[in-house]
Amino acid sequence: MKKIFYIVFVAFVAWGLQGCEKEGFVRDGGGVKLEFSADTVAFDTVFTTVGTATKRLTVYNRSDDNLLLSSVTLEGGRASRFRLNVDGDTSLTAREVEIEAGDSIFIFIQANINPNDNQQPFLVEDAISFSNGQRIPLTAWGRNAIYHITPKDSVWLRIGNETWTDNLPHIVIGNILVSEDCMLRLLPGTEVYFGDNAMLIVDSAARLVAQGTAEKPILFTSLRHDGWYSFLPGQWQTIWFYNYSTGNVIDHALIENGTGGLRGYPGSQLAVNNSVIRNMSDCGIIGQGATITGRNLLVYDCLASFTALIGGNYDFRRCTFANYWNYSGRKLETLVLSNNMYVNGNVVGGNLEKADFTDCIVWGTYYNGEVLLSEAEGFSFNYRFLHSIVKGGEWSEDPLFADPQEDDYTLQDDSPAIGIGYNFE
Repeated sequence: MKKIFYIVFVAFVAWGLQGCEKEGFVRDGGGVKLEFSADTVAFDTVFTTVGTATKRLTVYNRSDDNLLLSSVTLEGGRASRFRLNVDGDTSLTAREVEIEAGDSIFIFIQANINPNDNQQPFLVEDAISFSNGQRIPLTAWGRNAIYHITPKDSVWLRIGNETWTDNLPHIVIGNILVSEDCMLRLLPGTEVYFGDNAMLIVDSAARLVAQGTAEKPILFTSLRHDGWYSFLPGQWQTIWFYNYSTGNVIDHALIENGTGGLRGYPGSQLAVNNSVIRNMSDCGIIGQGATITGRNLLVYDCLASFTALIGGNYDFRRCTFANYWNYSGRKLETLVLSNNMYVNGNVVGGNLEKADFTDCIVWGTYYNGEVLLSEAEGFSFNYRFLHSIVKGGEWSEDPLFADPQEDDYTLQDDSPAIGIGYNFE
């Protein structure tokens, strides 16, 4: 009797398992091949311990059959540095995944890489495995980094005398403050990546000396660089020189993807040379009663290139301020010279002792010209454009950039700006 019961029970279980097969679906494809939106999912640089943005893979069932995949998983299992979300299922292995005829599903992928001893980028690999035998490779280039993170109970991370090198990139999460009477020195090739809303503040009587070379420029940029984030403005804040921070130098640097590139407060001094500032959602350089000199600069695709507020002392030579901003409507010229500003509804002024632009180009797409002058009575207002092409100015002639839409601001052979500058050091 027990034997008969056992046979009946086994038969019942077998029938039940067979009945679990989804009616009208072909399990694991039955020879039908899936199609994918990409044959490989590749991540660019992934800093260790910092997760990536999410990438999406679309899986298509182009056949006339409804398909049922027994599993979609990572070949690396729990040790994998990638994570999947398969049509809403975040399990290590998604099971019984349905794709109806002519339909598709989404797989979302992230990478998170552990630190190791490598100073150079290293390749991390895995693959998405489908139970019908197909696979999609996953790759990511990992980089170790030095992290500067603001403590949770503070508004900034205070540092003293430090020298940063190009051995590993530096990641700034939150705000860094260079303390009074201290200097932060950046050697050639140093890379600094800022997280969301992060900034570098140089306190009163502190200094920033960032001296790169043509072969090894210094980089100040956003932490995220995947897809359109590689050129998206507004991803971090600014490099802020506080009141009476003097002796600051930036040479051979690329500063990009922030809100305001460089900001000098009253009494601060900055020399910035041989550098590029681009993709700022506010202004490339802002001086509020500061002293700033610039030599051989290219400032482009910022909401405004240079703004002087409540006066100051400024001297730019052989600089190009180009504005082809297209992220939003632009209601302001790219060069703003002012000896005043509004603070809490009141006008605050300061002497514009000097604002000289020599052998410069100030050009862009603003219909009304590219210079705004705002003078308040009671304060000096001194500015000069010498041998400079200025849209809307006395010499308003297209400088004929090679291809500004492709960020090429070299001059065409017949540019009116060639061969007319002063000869000076």
